[in-house]
Amino acid sequence: MNDLFDILKEKGEQEQRPLAERMRPNSLREFLGQSHICEENSLLRRAISLDKVGSCIFWGPPGTGKTTLANIIANSTSGNFVKLNAVSSGVADVKKAVEQASNDLKMFGKKTYLLLDECHRFSKTQSDSLLPAIEQGTIIFIGSTTENPYASMTPAIVSRCRVFEFKRLDKETVKKALYKAINDKKRGYGQLDLTVEEDAIEHIASLSAGDLRTAYNALELAVLTTAGDESGKVTVTIKDAEQSIQRKALSYDENSYYDMLSAFCKSLRGSDSDAALYYAHRLIEGGCDPLLLLRRLVVHSSEDVGMADPNALVVATSALTAFLNIGYPEGLIPMSQAIIYVCEAPKSNSVIIAMNGAQAAARSAKDDTVPPHLRNSVFADSDSKARSRQYKYPHDYGGYVDQQYLPDSIKGSVFYSPKDNGFEKEVKRIRKEKGKE
Repeated sequence: MNDLFDILKEKGEQEQRPLAERMRPNSLREFLGQSHICEENSLLRRAISLDKVGSCIFWGPPGTGKTTLANIIANSTSGNFVKLNAVSSGVADVKKAVEQASNDLKMFGKKTYLLLDECHRFSKTQSDSLLPAIEQGTIIFIGSTTENPYASMTPAIVSRCRVFEFKRLDKETVKKALYKAINDKKRGYGQLDLTVEEDAIEHIASLSAGDLRTAYNALELAVLTTAGDESGKVTVTIKDAEQSIQRKALSYDENSYYDMLSAFCKSLRGSDSDAALYYAHRLIEGGCDPLLLLRRLVVHSSEDVGMADPNALVVATSALTAFLNIGYPEGLIPMSQAIIYVCEAPKSNSVIIAMNGAQAAARSAKDDTVPPHLRNSVFADSDSKARSRQYKYPHDYGGYVDQQYLPDSIKGSVFYSPKDNGFEKEVKRIRKEKGKE
């Protein structure tokens, strides 16, 4: 039995824990959000109630309840529960846990749940050390990750687990959790003479971007740094909330990063300047290097605009040069201008088609001997010099003269075909006059 000192010590430690940790639900009844996973009669909820949870992976953004649900499973099971972190745990830790689980299963018939946080950080060697135990049922694996497990984890592990995708919490769910923390007398601020204005709750819930941990941290900071009045009453206003959560939670996992980068590129190609600007600045706000976006912009100015408006490449490279010389944040202005220009310019992919065709021909042509009249005559023999004199100097013919330039084996090949967009209309007209169309 604990004495008074132990009770007071435990209470003190409880009060020192962050609000987000204190408010962590202990049962499914308290769990908020993820109704598509935890609703009544759902597969996972039935499995938890029957203590029949199999190996699974919880995948989703931070602050959405992955670790919390894993802990609820731990509290609901009659088996052992081992928690490891993929960042700090090695192969030896895994083997030790598996060995203990095997002994407990043989001697006592007791199963072991292994919760692995940041499971995407597990190396192939670490995963291989765990795989036999999952296959044989020695342990029940519960992985928690913010990264797409199908892309970031060993396929052999993923194929033996049920993947549950967690989604960002909606604003009303976050608000409900914040009000609960304010009123909870045991774990929250229910024992304080505290008032949190509705606008303050609204602001914190909006800027937490579905991350409950971020919302709890902002509320905690606002409460702890707001002085009470003469009677000790603490009132958290919208101003306090704005200071406690100054910026929206804009971080993203690797999967979301590549999704947004893909959306940026496809918005450029699709001529939607509003979407392209949004994704560019969303990526930058989340930590993406603007130079990466500017380099992509230069590529797309040729790949998707090309000869339909050759000036797009000039504008894009100028924006890249400007950013290199000006830096952040002023360099974002010419970057934004270039994004708009590339989006609104007429589109043509004839450059990339021509490049791919020329590359394919260069790799496959069996004989690419240069026609005699195009060869270098400086070091040639007398016969070759005579044939090189057959070369027609275009400027003697007004700037253009019809003659063979390609090797005989691919004579007549057409790689560049101008389209009817923008400047390429003019290019097409000129080529037609030369008899090239």
